[in-house]
Amino acid sequence: MNYNHLSAAEKIEVGMPGFHYSAPPDFRAAYYEVSKVGTPISLAYHRRDYFKIWIAIGNSKLHFADKTVHIEKEKPALIFSNPLVPYSYETDDQDRCGYWAVFTEEFFKTKERSESLQESPLFRVGGSNVFFLDDVQLATFRHLFDKMIAEMDAGYVHKYDIIRSYLSLVIHEAMKMEPALNDGRYKNANERIAFLFIELLERQFPIESSQRKLELRRAGDYAAALSIHVNHLNFAVKEITGKSTTTHITERMLNEAKALLKHTDWSIADIAYCLGFEYPNHFNNFFKKNMDMTPLAFRK
Repeated sequence: MNYNHLSAAEKIEVGMPGFHYSAPPDFRAAYYEVSKVGTPISLAYHRRDYFKIWIAIGNSKLHFADKTVHIEKEKPALIFSNPLVPYSYETDDQDRCGYWAVFTEEFFKTKERSESLQESPLFRVGGSNVFFLDDVQLATFRHLFDKMIAEMDAGYVHKYDIIRSYLSLVIHEAMKMEPALNDGRYKNANERIAFLFIELLERQFPIESSQRKLELRRAGDYAAALSIHVNHLNFAVKEITGKSTTTHITERMLNEAKALLKHTDWSIADIAYCLGFEYPNHFNNFFKKNMDMTPLAFRK
C-alpha cells in the first residue's frame, strides 16, 4: 500500500501517525479514541488501494455510490470496504472512537485460502457491507480487533497467520448478521445486475490523476468484479438498458477521454495510459473510430 499521497485525515484512517500500526506494508490495524478536543474529520470520496474493515462509534455519515448511512453513537457500525468502491466519511462528533484494519488481497491470501475477497458478499460490489451492532455484537468485534492489535506487538514468528485467522473470524461473524441496508429496489435479478454494472462503471470516473490507470475496461473485467459470468452480465445489461455492456463502457470511456482532452493539459500519451491503452496509437484508433477525428484534432 502506498501512503505518500494520503491526506492527514487519511493517514489517520490507515493508522498513521500516532496510532498502532504494524511493520508489513500490506496490513495495519488500530484503535482510536478522540474526546472533547477532537476536530472534524472528513475522508474524501475516492477509491482506496486497500481493503478495510472498521468499527465506527459516534455520530457520523458514510457516503458511497448513491447511498448515505447515518451512524449514531447508540448504534455503532461495522463497515467493509474494498478498493473498487469509493466512499467518503465525515464526522464532527468530539467524543468518538473505533477500530480499523486495512490490508491487501495479497496479505489475506494464503495457499490454504485461495478465494478472492472480491467474491465475498461483504466486499463484493452491491453486497452487504454495513452492519449496525448491538452491545453483545460490539463486544465480540472489539475483542477480535483487540486481539489483532495485541498480536502486532507480539514477537511470535507466525503472528500474521494468527491475525489472518482473526480477520476471518470478523468476516464470518459479520456474515451471520443482518445488514443495515437491505435493498428491495429491484424487480428481478437482471435489473439488479444491470444497476450494479452501471453503478460500478460510474465509480471508475472521473480520472483525477495522470498516474491512475483505469482498471476495468472490458465486459469480462466487470463480470469478474461482480462475481457473475460475462454472458449473464451481457444478457442482463442488454435486456434492461437496450445497450450492450461494451457500448456502455465505450461511451463512458469516450466521454472521459473528451473531458480530459478539453479540461487538462495532459499529453495524449498520458490520457491513453489513464484509459488503459497499452500504446497511444491504440487510443488514437479508438477515438477516431468513435469520433471521426483524432484526439489532437478534438483538443484544438
